[in-house]
Amino acid sequence: MPHERVVVIGAGIGGLVAALGLARAGLPVTVVEKASAPGGKMRQVAAGPCRVEAGPTVFTMRWVFEEIFAEAGADLAARVRLAPAEILARHAWSGSERLDLFADPARSEAAIADFAGPREAEGFRRFRLGAGEVYRTLEAPFIRGQRPSPAGLARRVGLRGLGDLWRIRPFATLWTALGEHFRDPRLRQLFGRYATYCGASPFAAPATLMLVAHVEQAGVWTIAGGLSRLAAAVADLAAEHGADLRYGAEATGIAVAGGRVAAVTLADGTRLPATRIVANADAAALGAGLFGPAAARAVDPVPEAARSLSAVTFAVAGRPAGFPLVRHNVFFSPDYADEFADLTRRGRLPRDPTVYVCAQDRGDDGVAAAAPEALLCLVNAPARDRPIHPEEIARCHASMSRRLSACGLTITEEARETTAPPDFARLFPATGGALYGRAPHGWMASFRRAGARTRLPGLYLAGGSVHPGPGVPMAAQSGRLAAASILQDLASTSPSRAAATRGGMSTA
Repeated sequence: MPHERVVVIGAGIGGLVAALGLARAGLPVTVVEKASAPGGKMRQVAAGPCRVEAGPTVFTMRWVFEEIFAEAGADLAARVRLAPAEILARHAWSGSERLDLFADPARSEAAIADFAGPREAEGFRRFRLGAGEVYRTLEAPFIRGQRPSPAGLARRVGLRGLGDLWRIRPFATLWTALGEHFRDPRLRQLFGRYATYCGASPFAAPATLMLVAHVEQAGVWTIAGGLSRLAAAVADLAAEHGADLRYGAEATGIAVAGGRVAAVTLADGTRLPATRIVANADAAALGAGLFGPAAARAVDPVPEAARSLSAVTFAVAGRPAGFPLVRHNVFFSPDYADEFADLTRRGRLPRDPTVYVCAQDRGDDGVAAAAPEALLCLVNAPARDRPIHPEEIARCHASMSRRLSACGLTITEEARETTAPPDFARLFPATGGALYGRAPHGWMASFRRAGARTRLPGLYLAGGSVHPGPGVPMAAQSGRLAAASILQDLASTSPSRAAATRGGMSTA
């Protein structure tokens, strides 16, 4: 394949994994990234003396990265320092209502029994089994496989698997399914929050998102240096295999010749010839024409109404008091339905929000390793790219502080760096600030995500806005699928005999 040249646009985790897989296969690969470091949404920001992880903070599905590193002849545990979390998260509704979930399901079950009674503990046991069934049903044909249609998914699972597909309740909402397991509204809130991992409302997302519970029960790890360190490790490995990573290089266009991709143009006028291009940008950026009209026609646009949620994040150097924080903490609003009505129907910041606090210098023992601490406080927000008045952000911070105070937590801030939906829109153009691509609302939503291949020959997609979905492991899987698609397409047109490629996934 001496004439082949691949350019990857974007050094998010999907683009990095695609570049690694292609470089490992011997293809010349250039990665262009407008930021000064790899990671995309896996980023750090400065807040006074602290470096705060301001993107994803929960690391699950470790096997995805173990496979990626092993395929490249490396050991994940030798490249990043991992530590398993015994406490998955600490949840609070008031100063007296508090519940921990544990990596050990038996401990979680006992904690739920103490918190809400034995019936709810039995509901958790059934819910956990159901979540595992959803995951096992979808892992091979959906999570590991190329983007299927509903009919294609049915063909992949076969006649014996159709019953499994029906049992995972694809047409029910997550909130409805949770009501079949839990009577306590607090537990419906707790497990309904998993919809927000995909930028969705639990009142509209499909019940299949129960699989998030199985993923977390299978293990949550902390990474020394945060998830941005994981991105750097993948970038280093790609460079070792020959990938050329260029930072501060912004792609502005995709040139086409003879009906297929020909080059990537950069903001400084540089033209990088390419026979294959992997766009690790939000699919909405392509559909909006940010890379040119030919690329825009290659994918379906994402309607504004279909955008996922955004967030307001406060990266803080602070001194918390009054509440025993662990690494992951959630403080729930008293009216979840009204909170999501604000987010989805009224299109405004919640008046009384649920708040996620990641105490990044703490572990299971709850002891802070530094003072002031690096804290990320997050409130869900509707996606919007129009400016938000500073008074609205101030009200959001005040309502967040009241919610934390109602649960016993106060934070004395020494420094704060705020990121709101318009800021995310500037960081990730054409998204309107949406952090997860298309919202998975309704049973068909997952099938509306773009796959690795596009309508423009030579153009492939990777990232959290395409199949199989958002989140660090899924975005990494999209990179593997993009690389596998390119290698498969090259093998199908090669005059040489095609050879099987490793990758740990099924392909169409």
